[in-house]
Amino acid sequence: MQERLVDRHPEVPADQLVAQMVPPPMFDEVSFASYIPDPKEPSQAAAVRKAEDFAGQVAKIHKAAGKKGLFGKKKQVSGAGLYLDGGFGVGKTHLLASIFHSAPAPKSFGTFGELTNLVGALGFNNAVERLAANSVLCIDEFELDDPGDTMLVSRLLTELSARGVSIAATSNTLPGQLGEGRFAAQDFMREIKKLGAIFEAVRVDGPDYRHRDLPPAPEPTSADLLAERASATPGSTLDDFDALLKHLSTLHPSKYGALISGLSAVFISGVHPVTDQAVALRIVVLADRLYDASVPVTVSGAKLDEIFSQEMLDGGYRKKYLRAISRLLALSRFEAAAA
Repeated sequence: MQERLVDRHPEVPADQLVAQMVPPPMFDEVSFASYIPDPKEPSQAAAVRKAEDFAGQVAKIHKAAGKKGLFGKKKQVSGAGLYLDGGFGVGKTHLLASIFHSAPAPKSFGTFGELTNLVGALGFNNAVERLAANSVLCIDEFELDDPGDTMLVSRLLTELSARGVSIAATSNTLPGQLGEGRFAAQDFMREIKKLGAIFEAVRVDGPDYRHRDLPPAPEPTSADLLAERASATPGSTLDDFDALLKHLSTLHPSKYGALISGLSAVFISGVHPVTDQAVALRIVVLADRLYDASVPVTVSGAKLDEIFSQEMLDGGYRKKYLRAISRLLALSRFEAAAA
């Protein structure tokens, strides 16, 4: 019988939520030595040196934080901060994963969205306690989409840094410019400045693939052929798009990784443009988890580059939606090539 995602109801214990915060499998073997700087972009070689120096600093701070001073109390040591800023495809995540691999355990690696989802699932105080023993917290794709997330992350990073946890992050926007052009509230801007003060910003220059034209989306498969291909693919799932969206609304985004765990491919019928922001953001999270796990995606209905309405693409979450489209297209082409 064909398996469906909507029949999966994963439960992820708190310990597992933290334990699964590691780099995606494609970055399992990366290192500073395996990063090949572009000789035309001197900032790349400089960024490697900065990241390597930071990793050494992390180890020293973590060791110092574990030592006890007078009266048997642990020394108060603040964590360091490094912020790698640059366009897509310049190797920022490679360097971030290299920092993670070089740092002593315990340590955590996740996207900005995964971090906010973790705090939402565990509660703020529980999340702080579970991350406070870390030598480093690595945050990929750092982005601030609303004042609530900004306040939350600013408070979280401030508390962790004060307890000796070093913070490394990547983004396409310098920390002082996060949220720029979206929110002008004074409280929001105050938190932005606090976050900027935590990090030393390092620029990583290079060609930005956002300026390259994406290959056209493949034509959707017919509903009958989709079902036939799903049936012929062991370990795959086949879901109706609307039913899947409804199911996603019942799961915390921190469980989406467990939802697609172990799958060989995902088939979705009846895809159409979505116009609801909450629904669209769930699709973004699902696309990220599918991409991290390299799970091929094949659909019927609308093309994958039409999954978000133009109105949504013109809004404040444009970068998220374009990233999701790019990743879904990559996964759909992978499936087509494997078929």
